[in-house]
Amino acid sequence: MGSASHRAPSPLRQPETISAPQRSKRALILVLLTIFFPGSAQLVAGNRKLGRLAVSITMLCWVAILGILAIYFINRSVILGWVAHPNFQLFLIIVLGSLAVGWFIMFINTLVIIRPGMLAPGMRAIVTVFTLAAVVATSGVFIYGASLLNTGRETIVSVFDEGPAFDPIDGRYNIAVFGADSGSNREGVRTDSVALLSVDAKTGKTLLISVPRNFQGARFADDSPMKKIWPDGYNCGNDCIFNAIYRNAADEHADAFPASVKNVGAQAAMDALEGTTGLPVQGYVMVDMAGFEQFVDALGGVTINSGGWVPYNGKYYPNSTVRTHWFAPGTQTFNGKHALWFARSRDFTDDYHRIKRQQCLQQAIIKQFTPQTILTNFTSIMSAGEQLVETNIPAGQLGSFVSLAEKVSSQPMARLTLGAPDFERSFSTYPDFDKLQERIRTLIAKQSESEKKKTEKSDSSKKSEDSSKASESPKSSESEESTEESADTTDINNAPKLSGGGDQEFTQPDGSPITEEYLVQLEMAGYNTRISQIAANNDECSVP
Repeated sequence: MGSASHRAPSPLRQPETISAPQRSKRALILVLLTIFFPGSAQLVAGNRKLGRLAVSITMLCWVAILGILAIYFINRSVILGWVAHPNFQLFLIIVLGSLAVGWFIMFINTLVIIRPGMLAPGMRAIVTVFTLAAVVATSGVFIYGASLLNTGRETIVSVFDEGPAFDPIDGRYNIAVFGADSGSNREGVRTDSVALLSVDAKTGKTLLISVPRNFQGARFADDSPMKKIWPDGYNCGNDCIFNAIYRNAADEHADAFPASVKNVGAQAAMDALEGTTGLPVQGYVMVDMAGFEQFVDALGGVTINSGGWVPYNGKYYPNSTVRTHWFAPGTQTFNGKHALWFARSRDFTDDYHRIKRQQCLQQAIIKQFTPQTILTNFTSIMSAGEQLVETNIPAGQLGSFVSLAEKVSSQPMARLTLGAPDFERSFSTYPDFDKLQERIRTLIAKQSESEKKKTEKSDSSKKSEDSSKASESPKSSESEESTEESADTTDINNAPKLSGGGDQEFTQPDGSPITEEYLVQLEMAGYNTRISQIAANNDECSVP
């Protein structure tokens, strides 16, 4: 009675021995097993060898997923650093593609095990549709993920340079950021926006140095070919302003640079930043103005607190030649087009006003460039990136930079403009290089000293909790740190929030607040001086 020949047949392996309703139930169970644990259907009702292989791979995948989740919650920048590396992306693309194919094979094999011909016609259609939907929801998702990664990888490979990653110098990364305007109405490329980001590699504390486009007499690094051509600096009067260096090098002195230099203009501008600031510049990022719009849109917009009325051009007002529209003071969330206007506007003000607004926007974008934003808008960001950026930063550097970006976004950013308001207005024309380099060194030293004092404060507090003298020391240190930071750095996150905006000192003749309509009426009447007075503080900006 207990022999194998009299053992009851398994309904899962021998569907012909069970009723039609049971066969239908069996079919749905096998599909569900394949969805949630590929290989299990084969173990219980099909080829056990194939099932064991698939189950082993499935368990390995679950272990990998749990490990990745653990790392993400412990230090998510590590995961983003991996994902940012082209080689790891290629590995993931191969893995996802292989898993998609393997899962699809499991579904096909599951259908073979089900034997749809033994099902009732209605149930046969249901099982077929259900299986197809499951294939789309599983293998299809993996294929889509592989496609997203491939988009990112293609962008990274096409935008970023080859070669090994570089190390920080004196504990800092110094990266030039150029805003390039090469529109159809411009001859060549003009670096209308020039900044140097100096970032502490350990803490993420950043100094943003902005160079006015009309800065004259820029010095070049000692090893730059431009140093031989301009030994006393880029100094020939009003024609030798900073935003002309790019074109001057590219058009007239390209043969002076080694053949390995892919972008002579950008290299010359980097050399000028290095010679002027005294900081070694390791790489550059060139942001195309047209691509900037697409990039901000890809981020979902950018939010800032504007302190004053900022003009921009729009449609002409009826029966007039006036086309000036205005961004009102207060919290604004800009799309790409409006963010570009906010950054570039200088009507009724000057270049120094827009430099401060550009600094504000740069910090706002850095703050909003979070892991959540990257993951949520990955495809659009990658698509925009290829149109936005040219750089000589190697792709292998992305891992460390993505990890560093989180620190940067959470730290106060010191700002310095090599002109007004941080120096006298004539400074851009007649710069004192010793003075500006000493100011830069001081700001960097303050950032390092601030971090050192925080560490000392923490250590002192732990060792001397019971000592009244020691307990007062951290407080004094903290107060001193606060005073030094406020005196020597500009943290736009801690800037005063203006509830009334830039029109607090100005009202309409009847005492009512300034409005866009009123500003338009003033321009129609030709009262431009009055408009300039109202717009005088539109360089005040902070990041919410």
